[in-house]
Formats: sequence, structure tokens, C-alpha cells
Amino acid sequence: MQPAAPDRIDLALAEGNPLVLQALSEVFEKDRRFSVVATSSTAEGFLGAVMRVPVKVGVIDWQIPQLGGQKLTEVLRDQEGAPRLVIYAEDPTGAVTLKAMAAGAAGFVDRKSPVDRLLETCVEVAAGKMVFPFVDVRGLQTDPIHQLTRREKALLEALANGLTNKDLAREFDISTNTVKYHLSNLFDKLGVASRTQAIAYYFKSR
Repeated sequence: MQPAAPDRIDLALAEGNPLVLQALSEVFEKDRRFSVVATSSTAEGFLGAVMRVPVKVGVIDWQIPQLGGQKLTEVLRDQEGAPRLVIYAEDPTGAVTLKAMAAGAAGFVDRKSPVDRLLETCVEVAAGKMVFPFVDVRGLQTDPIHQLTRREKALLEALANGLTNKDLAREFDISTNTVKYHLSNLFDKLGVASRTQAIAYYFKSR
């Protein structure tokens, strides 16, 4: 009996240049590791598509019309079930890479790179990795508080106000298991091991 084929990575593309969008779509479709679920030439079209049909990875043009890549990345960072984003752009100085990291992207590939690098980056990002070229990150905001989603910031503030997990579940209209999941992510981002440490971090950062 032959082993089952691995699941394809559902992917969406956002690219302002129609010719580039078509070329990228063809490249990903020819690779059996991917399934192109949606394509769009605007940020709003991409946003609507991935909110209707969840995908694992999104590849976006930093100069995508309407919202632009930075704003689109920031908007999706705060959405439940949003795709992990790979920014595809020219970046001779490293400035775009830094902005993409700060906005919440999971990967970056320069347009001048071989297309195989884009494919492999998407595979790694789908597996949960962060994939960026080497850049000097000293200019990035280093406080983890600024990397939290709106939901995580609200949870942290609620924790600081003394709410229990059951209280949080009622407050945010989610299950206690979902509360535990969000708190685990929150603790990881803050680099703490307990709610007491998270609360202390919150008051220290104010």
C-alpha cells in the first residue's frame, strides 16, 4: 500500500501587476505542494477572499493597491484564522524587510531572488517557521507588547484586572480551552511562564 500523498498547502496571492500575478499563480499551481485557492490584484480583494475561505499562506506584494502591504499585514495580524504572510518585494536596503517583520509577516522574499526561494519560503512558513533574510534588527521595536494582537492585549489587560479563566471566557465569549490557548500564545510572546509573570510584565511596561 502506497503512503498517502501529503496535504497541499492552501495559498492565496495578492499582486498588483496582473502579469506577475498570472505568472506566480502558474508557478505555484505547477508545484504539487501547493493549491492556489484565491488570487487578487488589490488588498481589499485579497482580504475578502481569505476571510471567506481560510488558507494557510498568503503571498502579498508590498505595493499592493488600496491598503498597501504593510496595512494589509497589520490588519490580518489581528484576525483569527488569518493566513501566515510572505511578503514578495524588492528591498535593496533591507527597510521593507524590517517593516514587514514589525507588521507581523512570517516571511520575506526579494523579487530578485530565484522563484524556488519563494516556493521554499512558503513551505517553511506553512510549517510554522519565520523566514527572513539577514537584516540588522536593532531598529525594530523590541518590546513584545507591541507584537501582540488586539485580542492578546485585551486578554493581558483583563488578566491584570484579576479575571480568572472562567471570567475571561465570559468576557470574550469563548470557551475556557480557547482562553488557555490564547494565554499560552500570549505567554510565549512575552517570554513568561505564568499569569503572575505576565501581569508583572504588563505593569512594568506601562
